[in-house]
Amino acid sequence: MAAIAASASASASRTLLFSHHKLFLSPISARCTTTCQLSHFLFNTHRNTFKNTSIRFSSITSPGLQSPRETHNFDTSNVIEILEKRGLLESLTSDNLRSLASSTNKTLKVYCGFDPTAESLHLGNLIGIVVLSWFVRCGHQAVALIGGATGRIGDPSGKSLERPELDLHTLEKNILGIENNISTILKSNSVVILNNYDWWKDISFLDFLKQVGRYARIGTMIAKESVKKRLESEQGMSYTEFTYQLLQGYDFLHMFRNDAVNVQIGGSDQWGNITAGTELIRKILQPEVSSEAYGLTFPLLLKSDGTKFGKSEDGAIWLSPSMLSPYKFYQYFFSVPDADVIRFLKILTFLELEEVDELERDMKRPGYVPNTAQRRLAEEVTRFVHGEEGLNEALKATEALRPGAETKLDWKTIEAIAEDVPSCSLAYDQVVNLSLVDLSVSSGLLDSKSAARRMLKQGGLYLNNNRVDSESKSIEPQDIVDGKVLLLSAGKKNKVVVRIS
Repeated sequence: MAAIAASASASASRTLLFSHHKLFLSPISARCTTTCQLSHFLFNTHRNTFKNTSIRFSSITSPGLQSPRETHNFDTSNVIEILEKRGLLESLTSDNLRSLASSTNKTLKVYCGFDPTAESLHLGNLIGIVVLSWFVRCGHQAVALIGGATGRIGDPSGKSLERPELDLHTLEKNILGIENNISTILKSNSVVILNNYDWWKDISFLDFLKQVGRYARIGTMIAKESVKKRLESEQGMSYTEFTYQLLQGYDFLHMFRNDAVNVQIGGSDQWGNITAGTELIRKILQPEVSSEAYGLTFPLLLKSDGTKFGKSEDGAIWLSPSMLSPYKFYQYFFSVPDADVIRFLKILTFLELEEVDELERDMKRPGYVPNTAQRRLAEEVTRFVHGEEGLNEALKATEALRPGAETKLDWKTIEAIAEDVPSCSLAYDQVVNLSLVDLSVSSGLLDSKSAARRMLKQGGLYLNNNRVDSESKSIEPQDIVDGKVLLLSAGKKNKVVVRIS
């Protein structure tokens, strides 16, 4: 989520910090053109939209930004140095942040923004959550800002088209879904969740001009890369999107002044927005150097070939288990190429770097078991996002795909893999007392009874992962898992889920 447009010279003065490992980052520039005329009418359109919104959103923790130190065992290491070593740090607005992070009597309050554009966060958002978690682990305080107001406009950064407008019901549903994502992953006692609608709903147009508009410069605003790209496109850019940077800039100022939030983090494409937010604070509040606002960016989550990491053939990799099962989430990380797995272990997990380095050395040794590093990556990230229960669910479902596995199957486990294998529905009377050979044909597992008998004689026919050796085997009521499903397997890869209706 963006903050406010950066000055044209901001990128020239930024401090770039790279890990000694190779990072695959999106190019960042600060080029934009054209002019834009502020519109009283259009701003009031935004304001009226916010006023008509019935959404209310409160922190999931006790009021105020209370220190989480009492409920966590913290590492006293410098969080900035940790991020840098793991490849999670690209830019800092000031090196003073590094020294502050080393101070034992200074607790930083850091925020990351999330616009409610969908009912769940996705893998692209995960790196921001990981960085927030590192701050918490080092004894600092984390704030997640959900854009109940700015979500109605949409950040134009990285977008070729304007985001579709969300109706109030969808917006409210998305906010609740993202709140649940964040509180589940980061735990309610280590993060405060705020909603920028809570302050924007009471700001009038004249207040906006007095508090923000007088400090905004059109030249600076159009010198933003995302603005220039859109202005050069056939679609152009609406005034609605153009104002996003001012709204987001005020968010940082509001939290800096009212909640003592002094650090904003974001992806590398947000550098201009973050630095402009710190400039707005400097101009309006004029804080002492020792109490200034800071910005930090991390690399975008990219594969070694430069493409975005977090997309599959079926779409986005969602963090909500209701939109993507823990099994599928686990499988996505299990299939990461060797060229990316070590870098992702450093970026997306909290394993000690020595352990990651050892895994990297193991990959080059004779006798290395393929996908060992991927399995560790999948386990660690799935546990972080879905908890121990979600990881166990993913492991059980993975085991269910292996014929002969000793893991006891249940209905939930079989349903977790149902989207990845063929399935059919048959009536209870059609299944009970039917021979396994006949069911193998009627379910579509095998083409003919002769093929089924041949597979059985070869020891490759399985019912609920148990090998069947007798041609006379018929389906009994107790074979139906939880009274709902059967899992048939012919060999290692050919499977069918039979739902009992």
